[in-house]
Amino acid sequence: MAFESENDRYRRFTRRSFLLASAQGLLVTGLLGRLYYLGVVESSQYKTMAEDNRLSLRLIAPVRGKIFDRHGNPLAINQKDFQVHLIPEAAHDVKTTLSALGKIVNVSDQEIENILKKISRQPGFVPVKVAENLSWKTFSRVNVEMPNLPGIQPVEDKIRFYPEGAMTPHMIGYVGAPNGDGVRRDPVLQLPGFKIGVTGFEESLDDNLRGIAGTSRVEVNAYGRVVREVSRQEGREGDSVTLTIDLDLQRYAAERLGDESAAAVVMDIHSGDVLAAVSIPSLNPNDFSFGISQKKMDELNNNPKKPFVNKFLSGQYPPGSTFKMVVALAALKAGVIDEKEKIPCTGKIELGDSTFHCWKEEGHGRLALVNAIARSCDVYFYEIAGRVGIDKIAEMAHRLGLGETYEIGLNGQAEGLIPTRDWKWAYYGTSWQKGDTLISGIGQGAVLATPLQLAVMTARLAHGAEAVNPRLIYSIGNESGYRSRFEPLNLNRKHLRLIREGMEKVHQEGGTAYLSRLLGKGMSMAGKTGTSQIAGNNGKYEIGEGSTITSFVGYAPALEPKFVMLVKFDRPRIGKETWGSTTAAISFRRIAEFLMDYYNIQPST
Repeated sequence: MAFESENDRYRRFTRRSFLLASAQGLLVTGLLGRLYYLGVVESSQYKTMAEDNRLSLRLIAPVRGKIFDRHGNPLAINQKDFQVHLIPEAAHDVKTTLSALGKIVNVSDQEIENILKKISRQPGFVPVKVAENLSWKTFSRVNVEMPNLPGIQPVEDKIRFYPEGAMTPHMIGYVGAPNGDGVRRDPVLQLPGFKIGVTGFEESLDDNLRGIAGTSRVEVNAYGRVVREVSRQEGREGDSVTLTIDLDLQRYAAERLGDESAAAVVMDIHSGDVLAAVSIPSLNPNDFSFGISQKKMDELNNNPKKPFVNKFLSGQYPPGSTFKMVVALAALKAGVIDEKEKIPCTGKIELGDSTFHCWKEEGHGRLALVNAIARSCDVYFYEIAGRVGIDKIAEMAHRLGLGETYEIGLNGQAEGLIPTRDWKWAYYGTSWQKGDTLISGIGQGAVLATPLQLAVMTARLAHGAEAVNPRLIYSIGNESGYRSRFEPLNLNRKHLRLIREGMEKVHQEGGTAYLSRLLGKGMSMAGKTGTSQIAGNNGKYEIGEGSTITSFVGYAPALEPKFVMLVKFDRPRIGKETWGSTTAAISFRRIAEFLMDYYNIQPST
């Protein structure tokens, strides 16, 4: 084998070096070209992608709008809430940290167990709420002990607060944690601790009160942990809401009802503004802001007086004798009676095999319309109800606002019930009987009304010319609230004058509320008592103390009406008597006296 010469080896090495250098050159050229393409041609796209990976846009919960009474007194506001959070990854040992914190903040064993469960389900850098609603003293101690509490983070937040507590919850409502399908669709609802309206105006005006969330642009590391805040855009606080309620009057009316199961409504006859709307017993909405205990919830649910029920808006009750003005107007309009005809009352009336009794066993003797209203004679109204018929009674009831709901911006209104022939056939599958008409004529049987409806009825009677509608919202933000248009009432003025004369005589000698009249010289009010018996499961009426619903509706002053009032007690146990004249009428008089003084109404001369 011939040996390769030195020149041949040199030439081969040179050729291979050239090929390797060429390959390297091509590779470098390709890399440079790619770098140019990425760094210059596509630089804007990749810069955006890098920013998106580095920066995170986060929502800031909006501040909820405030609620005020007509004079600017706060009913629902936001106050500071001192909280303690724990960042698990920053704690050397979570249990040790919680144990040390427990010497300052009361954290129960059950709460610690819940906190540990929550920590196990989320990343270690995500804060977990440990305690809230701390006093400033406790919050300060936590801040001082921070060096000995690794992972603990003091936080100052906002929480819904109701300064009046149990004074207005059925109207204002309260807030709670959101739930349901809407939470997944709305990222604001997913914010930690975010609350929405659950009842009352908090619920019905939630969109207005909630406000608009802000945004925080933060820099995060590869693990999603916040490094710093780059920019912030504050959200917009929710709209403030002003109600027509007068807080001073609301307080006074609530005090007059005591601890009974009761309701009261006060309205301005001319504007329809509801100045007071009370439902007793009440509950404290602040209990729900921090999460109500199961024990407290059980107590509320088991209370036979039903504190969760908004009695002035949702409570449906037999109106009793307060319904007699409706029957009288229907009979006058139909021409089946006049103001002079006297109807004898012996204490009862027979219809077939049935006997219908008057509340006064010995009877009232012969009475004309005005005195029949003043003395609330049942036999008189049995007679005229039978003459006019249920259909015309129902028509008049609706004209006066019964069996209706109103545009007041508040959910949960009950319609009540004004029975008719068609209703009974649809509901029971049986025909309407004359006996049904007679019992409806004194506001019992199937007739049901809410306290607000009875107040509206009385406002229309007192005003006379217009179908007054209630208003509860004075303004939302810079916009005026729900203002109802008052349509003409289209009732005979003479007929209305007769009804009002009868209501005025209720407080005169011989009237059912004579003992509850205003005693000041020149001071007068007009009204009507109502006492309804409660039917048991067997269809028979209950007997004895606590077996009635008593109410009183009326207006003041009698000669120049300005305010309408209603007071209702459900199964009152005030003394031995449970008539409307001895319970509701007395509370009505006290509220009327307060109104006269509060609004400086001068006696009539």
